[in-house]
Amino acid sequence: MYKSKGIQAYRKDSIKSDLASADPHRVIQLLMQGALEKLALGKGCIERSDLEGKAAALTRASEIINALRDALDRDVNPELVDNLESLYEYMIVRITEASIARDTSILDQVMGLLLQIKGAWDQISNADKEAAYSGQSEARVGAI
Repeated sequence: MYKSKGIQAYRKDSIKSDLASADPHRVIQLLMQGALEKLALGKGCIERSDLEGKAAALTRASEIINALRDALDRDVNPELVDNLESLYEYMIVRITEASIARDTSILDQVMGLLLQIKGAWDQISNADKEAAYSGQSEARVGAI
């Protein structure tokens, strides 16, 4: 019991530290990873008939996916943003359906979709990230 609490406390501190020094790209990666972890936890809770744990994990996964949806920048690529927004909304609906039906296969589908998005996000090169950040900085300066 003690080891588990110690590991959880270390992990929370590690995530806080990572977030404090993270660029926007890394924050999105951490959100996606967090959603995947909560989905996996929810799946395990369904398998163990832990209804309270299932509710907490899947609610948190939905909240994280909502945060990802809210972070979308419509100025960059409106068509892509519309597609991602629709996909995130679909994921939230499916998570709710999985929770009600206690169906882990639905969670597998949502995790698969999120893994595809995360995989594409992880492939963004440092040069592309730097170009995006400099474009954001220039837009902010121009707005002032």
